[in-house]
Amino acid sequence: NREKSHVANTVALFVCFSAYGQGAFVYDQQSSDESNIGEGRAVIQTSQPIGQSFAPTLSTIGFIRLYLSDGSFDGLGATVFVNLRIDSIIGPVLASTDPVSMPDRLTSTANFLFPTAVSLTPGTTYYFQPVLQSGDTTFSVSGHNAFNYAGGTGFFFGQPSQSTDLWFREGIIIPEPSSAVLGLAGFGVLLDASLAKHFRKRARG
Repeated sequence: NREKSHVANTVALFVCFSAYGQGAFVYDQQSSDESNIGEGRAVIQTSQPIGQSFAPTLSTIGFIRLYLSDGSFDGLGATVFVNLRIDSIIGPVLASTDPVSMPDRLTSTANFLFPTAVSLTPGTTYYFQPVLQSGDTTFSVSGHNAFNYAGGTGFFFGQPSQSTDLWFREGIIIPEPSSAVLGLAGFGVLLDASLAKHFRKRARG
């Protein structure tokens, strides 16, 4: 009897943890948040190598959030991705995010997601570099000399700027169960309870 009940429990737990929705963002390092975007702008295409150094405390990274704006309203959007580098702003590329297509006239934050979580060494300095893949060459990233991020600095034209940081937030994505999975998990719990009741009746009968 106990074995059958354990089987039902196992089914419910498996269903609960086997599939997930988009997930929740957990922030590790950031120069600021959405309450303080800053006023400076640097054009991605013409400021290369452009980016930011940071020193994570977590052992993985799943996303980088940037604040972008379109400098000319010409009907063109842009497709941007972000390189994660080690050693320097022009060092080896550890991973690249999926490209994000953005509409014309955008002025907003954008989440750049890595296809899979990237392993990091906490306390080591890493560098991220936004790259314009195609589209409007006036797309800019936000930066400011008042962010005062202690874990790194902004880079423009390949050179560090000790007084300026890009606006960024980075961290991991914690998966969340989808509604369908939660429903199946609930069904598994009910099944477990029903089976347990059935076997108790048989034991008494």
